[in-house]
Amino acid sequence: MGGRPTLEFCPVLLAELKAEARAVALARRAALDPATGAALFPLILDRLPPARGAIVSGFWPMGPEIDIRPVLLALHERGHPIALPVTPRRGNPLHFRRWRPGDALARGPMGTRQPGPEAEPLTPDYLLVPLLAFDRAGRRLGYGGGYYDRTLAALPGATAVGCAYAAQELDEVPAGPEDALLHAIATEAGLIIPER
Repeated sequence: MGGRPTLEFCPVLLAELKAEARAVALARRAALDPATGAALFPLILDRLPPARGAIVSGFWPMGPEIDIRPVLLALHERGHPIALPVTPRRGNPLHFRRWRPGDALARGPMGTRQPGPEAEPLTPDYLLVPLLAFDRAGRRLGYGGGYYDRTLAALPGATAVGCAYAAQELDEVPAGPEDALLHAIATEAGLIIPER
């Protein structure tokens, strides 16, 4: 009795804590150089590479998000089919369509860029996941739509690697029971493997 309420039983408090964490993460990220994403090359390609032939999903950076396009190009050159997410109606998991270098991208919701409807649908085995904040337990904070949480729940055998700047790390990301955990986080400062 008394004490701090449990977050999973207090959705209003959880939403408030997430909003505060998003504000902190956005402020930290605003001053960083998106080109830092090139530092993720050796971490992903050498230390945590996708299995041979694995379908890899990435993301097209929005604004100041870390730019992982060099990593996607390198994975494509290694023979991995590359998929990018297609944002569906709110409340649904993401869909993925094939992307090849040089393909035109359509405008998606909320400023996203995504393959058009003519692109081949793919189901990723290995996901490079954008985020606003993360912690060393593998918790991830996104923009609030829950798309990646639903997507990762629907792909239980897939590997999910968060891609972010080291400055986006928080001591603890507020999370509820439906928030998916990451298998690893790649930043310019190194690779973080959460202990389970």
